[in-house]
Amino acid sequence: MSDFRENDRRRIEAEMFDSLDEELEIELDDEQYEQLLDPDHPSHKDRDSLDRRFYFKELFRLQGELVKLQDWVVHKKLKVVVIFEGRDAAGKGGVIKRVTQRLNPRVCRVAALPAPSEREKTQWYFQRYVSHLPAGGEIVLFDRSWYNRAGVERVMGFCTDDEYEEFFRSVPEFEKMLVRSGIILIKYWFSISDDEQYFRFMMRIKDPLKQWKLSPMDLESRRLWEHYTKAKETMLERTHIPEAPWWIVGADDKKRARLNCIRHLLSQVHYEEVDRDPIILPERVYNPDYIRGPVPKEMYVPDVY
Repeated sequence: MSDFRENDRRRIEAEMFDSLDEELEIELDDEQYEQLLDPDHPSHKDRDSLDRRFYFKELFRLQGELVKLQDWVVHKKLKVVVIFEGRDAAGKGGVIKRVTQRLNPRVCRVAALPAPSEREKTQWYFQRYVSHLPAGGEIVLFDRSWYNRAGVERVMGFCTDDEYEEFFRSVPEFEKMLVRSGIILIKYWFSISDDEQYFRFMMRIKDPLKQWKLSPMDLESRRLWEHYTKAKETMLERTHIPEAPWWIVGADDKKRARLNCIRHLLSQVHYEEVDRDPIILPERVYNPDYIRGPVPKEMYVPDVY
């Protein structure tokens, strides 16, 4: 029993460190990063921080490659769609955050559609997704996608059996049509174990900053784990096509999942580094007649820190 509690304590501590790491990834600049890699830094004395150091180093390297990929997509007017699917708390959002973190939001954007409106429910099923597809020179990351019908809609009874079967008849043709039109379509399923999802749900319940991530639908999905497993297996079996295959990301370890997925994503698009013209900062123009007007003190944000 004591070993079990000790194991839980270590997992909770690791989860807390991971939350801190997420903030570090967003805030680190190059100078801080070099300091982080200093082997004499006090935080590098144990094995865990060494692993985090490798993670940061590799993440930054891969994000540098993502910038090159972005430039190539713009240069060649490519159209890229990446679908992220998986169970609740599987880590899809964390990977998407790392992919987009250093990219131009005008080039790489996220499509995370809410539940369909009453009007959208009467449309062709794929219609509301089509408007989010990329133009030339764009990358679109779908945080869940048209595969909602094969997952949550099927398990929760939001679609009829006929609609469910029609989806499986239509989706291969729909995706083949997208590929023929020149879209590069990449599909990822994030796979986590029963125990890992339970642990992540409990962490969200206990963390006030993450409770918003748990909707009533998420909680119900936990109860219906086996139903979702069956739906997932059917989906993969019936929609894994040569033109748009599924790729499974082992996601019990969030850091490894992020690195593995980004590395694989980079391998799916042949890209080269695009030569850039040298950037020259123009001389600032000074006007001797310009006088800066006063700004009322009450307009300033208080210097609390």
